[in-house]
Amino acid sequence: MKLVSYLDHRQAAPQPSWGALIDNQIIDLATVNAATLRDALRIDGLDGIAQRLATGTDAQGIALSDVTLLPPIPNPDKILCVGLNYHLHAQEANVPLPAKPSLFVRFSSSLTGHGQPVLRPAESEQFDYEAELAVIIGRSAHRVKEEDALQYVAGYTCMAENSVRDWQRHATQATAGKNFVHSGAIGPCLVTADEAPAPEVMTVIGRLHGETVQQDSGANMIFSIAQIIAYVSTFTELLPGDVIATGTPAGVGMSRKPPRFLREGDIFEVEISGLGVLRNPVRNES
Repeated sequence: MKLVSYLDHRQAAPQPSWGALIDNQIIDLATVNAATLRDALRIDGLDGIAQRLATGTDAQGIALSDVTLLPPIPNPDKILCVGLNYHLHAQEANVPLPAKPSLFVRFSSSLTGHGQPVLRPAESEQFDYEAELAVIIGRSAHRVKEEDALQYVAGYTCMAENSVRDWQRHATQATAGKNFVHSGAIGPCLVTADEAPAPEVMTVIGRLHGETVQQDSGANMIFSIAQIIAYVSTFTELLPGDVIATGTPAGVGMSRKPPRFLREGDIFEVEISGLGVLRNPVRNES
């Protein structure tokens, strides 16, 4: 399944909803008890969502042109991000390979959906792009074993986990440089794990104005998704709808000579094999 969250602009006062994307049509699957995709994962799980879709495929679809896509999970309990998780990215950053995953957090307000502007903060000239694979958790996971970890994955999506580099370096923690409002993006949809390629065969591509600036395979991650989930779930309980960003490949703007940072009017795309393309224009924050 491909699952999306959206606003339907045919309504006078659009309210967030969610549904399944089939051939550029959205089948709305929201209910009173599961008004959000996060609620549906928690209450019904993927099997329940699939059953609901099977009984609702005769419903009239909503054209993609009539909606604004939101982040697949607009209201996650947690957004956890892994830094320096590709060998070549660690090399270009001139840092040793980490012994454990390097983690930081993002807030939901720092992300927007497919097709919406990402905002270049007025406080910095160092707004950098980062293409990433994001994992969405499907059921509660606490102290899970690495060999069992992928059983807790609902699916995958694309993420532009962009960074404000000078603010990222204000301290040893990256939080300040990662949480400017709508500085990143995620989407366009959650592709369920049963329909997505295995993470190790996914190719993560970042494009700036159609030019490939990042490209690497999930097989070249320093820490696999299973290792990340096992590690994170040791110190916190992962909940349905939680998001884990798994790190960006080499080729980021700060490592180029001269550096290449995002400017108003730029278009940044994240394409991941089997998941689709996340596309966002860059706008100066007003």
